[in-house]
Amino acid sequence: MHLYIGVYICTMNINDFLPKAYTHTLIDDSVSYEAPSNIALIKYWGKHGEQLPKNPSISFTLSNCKTTTTLSFEALEEELDEGYDFEVFLDGEPEPGFEPKIEQFFNRINKYIPFLRQYRFKIETSNSFPHSSGIASSASGMSALSLCLMQMENLMQPNMSIEHFNEKASFLARLGSGSACRSVNGPLVVWGSHESIEGSSDLYGINYPYKINEVFNDYKDTILLVDKGEKQVSSTVGHNLMNNHPYAVGRFEQAFEQILNIIPILENGNLDAFIHLVEREALTLHAMMMTSSPYFILMKPNTLQIIEKIWNFRRETEIPVCFTLDAGANVHVLYPESHEQRVLDFIKNELVAYCQNGHYICDSVGSGARKL
Repeated sequence: MHLYIGVYICTMNINDFLPKAYTHTLIDDSVSYEAPSNIALIKYWGKHGEQLPKNPSISFTLSNCKTTTTLSFEALEEELDEGYDFEVFLDGEPEPGFEPKIEQFFNRINKYIPFLRQYRFKIETSNSFPHSSGIASSASGMSALSLCLMQMENLMQPNMSIEHFNEKASFLARLGSGSACRSVNGPLVVWGSHESIEGSSDLYGINYPYKINEVFNDYKDTILLVDKGEKQVSSTVGHNLMNNHPYAVGRFEQAFEQILNIIPILENGNLDAFIHLVEREALTLHAMMMTSSPYFILMKPNTLQIIEKIWNFRRETEIPVCFTLDAGANVHVLYPESHEQRVLDFIKNELVAYCQNGHYICDSVGSGARKL
């Protein structure tokens, strides 16, 4: 046990994810998975060690924004001494730009998936949302690839439990992209150790273990694409800027407290409290970016216009609609299914004008990844 931000955290031994002896051998075949994106309600910003979060987070798993990946593999005559034999295709076309990130990922997971140098891989991936739409695909993409690799390991080790399969898939996905560990399960996933969340871990995401009010079961997320361009600052750089941030400790303490605050909200369905917490988290995330050194602003003028419009609409109609933001300019509009038509009419009549080319994506809470 170690003390961090005033909370005792149980540190699980990562050696639990080293594989046992394989009982089956694979030759040539393929496996396929689809994995969704997710949107954090309580944000993680700042990491340490090898992709470990400095504060816990909790996210809605989405349903429609997802990545489909097929991993084809062919046994090599001899195991490679170094490097990996793979090629990547996006929407049927070669995508060499993805290769450095995949190689870095393989380097990080090689000791946990020791067969990587024994096969030639073809990674074929596609997103249900438009490429370069401004929706982060690293979470869904790394989750889908990790699940494919775990399916390979499961074929070599058929007695693996579903619990271990999901935990290790999330563990591996985290090493590719931190938030990817929240895209294995659903509808609500916690990543990061917190004394009040049973089973929570810094090493992988878990399904939220407590009661969830039925109002959240079919929650909607309409994503307004304000800016479909590449971010000015990568998430990795942004996370690293928390290392010397003057408000970092206060932010981490706040996030631990917000986990405590959201537990009764998720149980009793208090939407006023939910809205206050979620919007405050979104603005705090961007406040951290605006007060780092160097500082940066990822919101655009239209982002702020949309926020103002949502606040006015909520005040005038008393419909419990709110916004959240990722580390970018796009706006996630969250609301209960019972108000779907009124909110969509509002979006079409007043908010679409602030979206790039009028583009938005309708999504909802989902149940996690699935094998194809």
